Amino acid sequence: MAFTLEQVVPWGRSFDEYQAMFDLTNAELALRILGCGDGPACFNAELTRRGGCVVSVDPLYDFTAAEISQRIDATFETVMEQTRRNQSEFVWEQIRSPDELAEIRRAAMQEFLTDYAAGKREGRYRTASLPTLPFADDIFDLAVCSHFLFLYSAHYSAEFHVASIRELCRVAREVRIFPLLELGATRSRHREPVMAELSAAGYDVQIRRVPYEFQKQGNEMLVVSVS
Repeated sequence: MAFTLEQVVPWGRSFDEYQAMFDLTNAELALRILGCGDGPACFNAELTRRGGCVVSVDPLYDFTAAEISQRIDATFETVMEQTRRNQSEFVWEQIRSPDELAEIRRAAMQEFLTDYAAGKREGRYRTASLPTLPFADDIFDLAVCSHFLFLYSAHYSAEFHVASIRELCRVAREVRIFPLLELGATRSRHREPVMAELSAAGYDVQIRRVPYEFQKQGNEMLVVSVS
């Protein structure tokens, strides 16, 4: 049985993974960045330490650090058990085993939790969810969305994806989305219809290869901007 989840779960990735997933150069890391659906990733914490300018949005940020930690604990083993049962869906090179994956994810989410209170006070973690964001037009240079759009294609319609990407393009000059696979390591059912609708609406839409692959064949991101 393929990897499946009944709902979106809190699952945080590392700064190095974000940089590889979105093929971010050092110059791009100095831009005004929006992380959409970041959940308990540590990208914001690490980039802020490096002097970057980043805001993360997620409905998860409506909760306290203790509540988020409890939610992580409640779902962590479910995700890891799915991973162990479906190891053939993943590339075990940079991450060499499920046990190492668990260590990396735990460390990333703990780094987020340590930073969370300060980030909330500083406005770096904002409660919001697609397809409506609480920002003015063109306030960010770059918006990145990791492991939400397309990954949960069974949960969200193509119309939701189009509306969400258009909203991201409203607040940022360029949008990058990774991966283009859904759960189960198969190409998202929404990929072509969403790209076609956005292109017809006048957006510049490209697929770009990235130096990261954990889900098999999951080494591409969607890059969208206003033409």
